[in-house]
Amino acid sequence: MNAQSDISMKTEEVLKVELEVFKREHADLDAAIEALHVRGVADQLTIKRLKKQKLILKDKIARIEDRLTPDIIA
Repeated sequence: MNAQSDISMKTEEVLKVELEVFKREHADLDAAIEALHVRGVADQLTIKRLKKQKLILKDKIARIEDRLTPDIIA
């Protein structure tokens, strides 16, 4: 089952909860990446992996927001 059909089967309330969780995780990853940069202790591979996870979360957030936002025909 792909991510799009998974989203279409969920209720609006479930999507809103998931959206908040994903946004919190995204912010946590952002803070972790920043902390690693400031301290200078992380290797580039670790930072790259965290950034990839952050990008995946950003895509999930965008898909959910698109699903929750009604299409307006102008």
